[in-house]
Amino acid sequence: MKSNAYRIAILLVGGLFYTCLHAEENMQFKGTLVEPPPCTVNQGNIIDVFFGEQMAIAKVDGTNYMQAIDYQLRCDASAAKSGIVMTLRGTAASFDEAAVQTDQPDLGIRLLINNQPFSLNTPFNIDPAHPPQLFAVPVGAPGATLTEGQFDATATLLAEYR
Repeated sequence: MKSNAYRIAILLVGGLFYTCLHAEENMQFKGTLVEPPPCTVNQGNIIDVFFGEQMAIAKVDGTNYMQAIDYQLRCDASAAKSGIVMTLRGTAASFDEAAVQTDQPDLGIRLLINNQPFSLNTPFNIDPAHPPQLFAVPVGAPGATLTEGQFDATATLLAEYR
């Protein structure tokens, strides 16, 4: 008698397990992945910041010779609702994480967003409808003596959707 009860229990458990494995599908998941159109900075053109031909070495102090960085930003309005981050990519000067290293070892170009220094290669949130003001200013390494001559520095301004 015990063996019949045992068989019935196995059949009941087995039948429940079988039913669970063969349940009807009652959920569907659908969607569409899209790549938002890229933001464009300055219509893809180079942004030149020229400090002039007559910069006095003794006056390079992180304040003198400041220049506004004139650029345009265009991002798709519908995709921009999710937010935009801007990053300035470049090689930071060893003496100032907010300065792009120039080809002169003790000279960097400090970058400011809305008059505040910001770290290179660090994204920050922006409102594409009201892009931030960017500024550049030459800065020398503390205690260094700058040498006369031309200088050059490059960086990449990148805007992308979050």
